[in-house]
Amino acid sequence: MDVIPEWVSVPEIMERTGAKLTEVKRWLQDRELVGQRRGPNQAVMIPASFLVEDGPLQALRGTIVVLGDGGLSDEEIIAWLHAPDQTLDGGSAIESLRSGNKTEVRRRAQEHAF
Repeated sequence: MDVIPEWVSVPEIMERTGAKLTEVKRWLQDRELVGQRRGPNQAVMIPASFLVEDGPLQALRGTIVVLGDGGLSDEEIIAWLHAPDQTLDGGSAIESLRSGNKTEVRRRAQEHAF
């Protein structure tokens, strides 16, 4: 069962945020967002929880970098951020980040990654 309730494609991100294709591609290249290939067309999809109205959730990039530097793949990063954890505000790392608890999530990401 998929714990990620909503996935969005690059065109959907453009529509939601008003960003141009080059900007969304830069977000992916700069690791402000990570995604994975899904569906019959193997299109790059990003969890909708990674976005706010005008682009990527600001607190996300540093956490992605910490987990990636620790050797996690993009798929593992996505899974870790969405894994249920009742000890965090919101019940998962991504919801805790969305609530403004970047420091605690990053501390746990460092522990997990290293």
